[in-house]
Amino acid sequence: MSRNFELMQQLEGNRSLLLPQPIGTTSNDPDPTSGDKRSVGWASNEILSIIHNIFLRQTQGPPRMVVFAGVDHGDGCSRISATVADYLARSASRSVCLVEANFRTPALPDVFGTTNHHGFTDSLLAEDPIRSYAKPVGSGKLWLLSSGALAGDSANLLTSERVKARLAELRAEFDFVIIDAPPLSRYADAIAIGKLTDGLVLVLEAGSTRREAAQAVTANLRSSEVPILGAILNKRTYPIPESIYKRL
Repeated sequence: MSRNFELMQQLEGNRSLLLPQPIGTTSNDPDPTSGDKRSVGWASNEILSIIHNIFLRQTQGPPRMVVFAGVDHGDGCSRISATVADYLARSASRSVCLVEANFRTPALPDVFGTTNHHGFTDSLLAEDPIRSYAKPVGSGKLWLLSSGALAGDSANLLTSERVKARLAELRAEFDFVIIDAPPLSRYADAIAIGKLTDGLVLVLEAGSTRREAAQAVTANLRSSEVPILGAILNKRTYPIPESIYKRL
């Protein structure tokens, strides 16, 4: 049994979300190697399963505002959160706001080929409607609230009372809100935001995320009463071709 499979098993209570049955991609999902920064809708079966099991499940009141956070730097969390937001906006025809709450190493503007000007930090220091700080990107129903102007103490804004009001405004304005947060093993930002949302999806990297680190952040999330809605094992590889693996 691989180290990563054991790691995923130990995130108890959400096993149906951690290892869901594969859901096929659609024929018009773009190739991730195409280089089109404004089209990030390609998604692995694991990401598609998380999307369907969390956001599109046929239950009353599914989660609408969710934080995505990696355990460590380089887990691919920003790209995954962008893919989830883009897929929801295109396939579900719902309005989606993708929020860059990673004030440490913001990456989402580069993913969509846009600027970081006039974003989340600016909204926390002003009174204009939250939608005026968001930029339309990708599909017609996808909006990006980039991190905005950053300073040495920008991360402290995430613990301010103003964040609660702005997140409530985002919930009222959009069908879904996807929040990209900094890694949990280094910063408490994702926990602070997670307390104000419907829960968090944990991003782990195959062959890299250490079991001890994942266990520690999971314990911190539970003690802080932040619901863990699921987990994604990024950069997963298969010992045999994936097309054959899925038939086994």
